[in-house]
Amino acid sequence: MNNQPDEKREVLLRVEDLCQYFKSGNTELKAVDGVSFEIYKGEVFGLVGESGCGKTTTGRSIIKLYKITSGNVWFKQARIAAGTRKLEEQLRAARREGRLTAAALQKQGDIAGAKAARHKATETVKHLKEESKQAKYDDEHCNHVYAAAEMETVRAEYEQKRKDCPAAEQEALEKEYKEKLRIASHERITNKIQMIFQDPIASLNPRMTVRDTIAEGLIIKGIRDKKYIDEQVYRMLDLVGLVPEHAGRYPHEFSGGQRQRIGIARAIIMNPELIIADEPISALDVSIQAQVINLLNDLRKQFGLTVLFIAHDLSVVKYFSDRIAVMYFGKIVELADSDELFAHPLHPYTRSLLSAIPLPDPAYEKKRKRITYNPLLAHDYSQDQPSFREVSPRHYVLCNGAELEQYRRELEGQ
Repeated sequence: MNNQPDEKREVLLRVEDLCQYFKSGNTELKAVDGVSFEIYKGEVFGLVGESGCGKTTTGRSIIKLYKITSGNVWFKQARIAAGTRKLEEQLRAARREGRLTAAALQKQGDIAGAKAARHKATETVKHLKEESKQAKYDDEHCNHVYAAAEMETVRAEYEQKRKDCPAAEQEALEKEYKEKLRIASHERITNKIQMIFQDPIASLNPRMTVRDTIAEGLIIKGIRDKKYIDEQVYRMLDLVGLVPEHAGRYPHEFSGGQRQRIGIARAIIMNPELIIADEPISALDVSIQAQVINLLNDLRKQFGLTVLFIAHDLSVVKYFSDRIAVMYFGKIVELADSDELFAHPLHPYTRSLLSAIPLPDPAYEKKRKRITYNPLLAHDYSQDQPSFREVSPRHYVLCNGAELEQYRRELEGQ
């Protein structure tokens, strides 16, 4: 675990007020509702909760498999996803408030005040329009902007080389330069984020060989050298514990654990900086789960990967994660370092989850008491609404003022 102060660590991914809503007939399902967190470079960030809480939707929204409703996703200081619904709501509210305020002041005879109110509303609307326009541009063009920057890097790298190159080597250098420039034009910032899916058989094309499946990302990236592609495919197979002979086979010829290894190889070959592992072991036999977790751990250390690890099994998440966020009904209710969360769970839902973890100890199991979480009984938000607050250093809980004081007293008592 990295014990550096948060402000000194590099933030690789930042999620701000992420909302992902889906239409369901005439109603709207709030799958993710105002989720915010940061993932630091090199860490494993665990996202846990029961089925249907929004964990997978959060991961898929980050990687742009869904168009987000509102909020922002920042990766490597670039905004890669943005939703504008809340900005549009603020825009309508600013126009309405401006009209009402100006009308009220004019009715009172305050002409100057009414004029000032209209001017203020106009400026607010103008600012929100610009913000919305920029959000839409970043969401649609983040990959093109990244590719243009990569091409500029290649041009700068070869500018002096081309000037100093002897005439005899000029043709070879130009060929190399154009090839690197072409590959740079295919670069996408979202390629730096790769996902390992929950169901290994559903995530693999049954009509593609293992070689084609793993190599597909490189081909989309613009690489044409078949020898290089084959070398990389065989290298990835070796890294995940498979052999070159497997490259010519199809997904149905493998076991569940082997299919998941193929999925991992497909993700790693793109040389990502962030891996979103969406319950990568939940569909596997218990005997295979530890092998896949250990493989992910080894690859994480070897390649310096950052991992968003989504799971519902808290015991697995504790083993693998540096920090853990607990989700309930589309919201994060608690976030803390792994050891801190298990030692001092504060939110009633977190305590409920922890009480459900079985241990291979008959004496403990006889005494283990399940805690049932009922939000209507556990909280009184009639007067004071909850917000995400820091109860102790690096330990955040969704609570109101009264609960905050209660949690702090509990920590002092412990």
